[in-house]
Amino acid sequence: MDAVRVALLREVLAGTEWLGATRRFAGALRGSVVSHGGGLLLVGTPEYEPWHLAAHLVDEAAWSGTPELAPTLVRHGARPSDPAHLAVGLGRLEAARRGETLLVVAPTTPAATLVERVSDARRAGATVLALGPGQGELPSMAHEVLAVPDGSELDLDTVQHLVSAAAGENALPTPRGRRRFRDRVARLAEHLTAPPPARW
Repeated sequence: MDAVRVALLREVLAGTEWLGATRRFAGALRGSVVSHGGGLLLVGTPEYEPWHLAAHLVDEAAWSGTPELAPTLVRHGARPSDPAHLAVGLGRLEAARRGETLLVVAPTTPAATLVERVSDARRAGATVLALGPGQGELPSMAHEVLAVPDGSELDLDTVQHLVSAAAGENALPTPRGRRRFRDRVARLAEHLTAPPPARW
């Protein structure tokens, strides 16, 4: 989903709770990874791997000048022969430590084995965010939850688009004074890659 479609979706959702909820969740995600300097782990379930969200977060990281948003996709069925960005297995959750952020995306209540690994990561100091049904053990251990129950007005894929777009927004005012060269280049790149305004 491109920026124009996200903007149109936001217009349709104006006045609903979804815009505020996705922006709050995205703000928690961005705040966690930026304040700790990165270390975003993204994991789904064996049946639902959020590779599409991973790709959008990589794009948002580049466009917003916030490299900390680029996640490591942790996969249930990862094999050593997979490309490097797809070869990270669940063992990576066991290595999660303080300063890292773990985003769990699950369309249904995840299996006990995944919940146990997430719990271990939290005990080791990782910040846990959950995007999914909002029931079960996972939401109770997460630091931040965005519930997308079955039968909601929006499906999980659409909510992920809103979250990734909001996470990449540079909503905070830029401090006055000298800005780093990298910040100036990031703002220029953002301006040059912004879609043209929609004309009706």
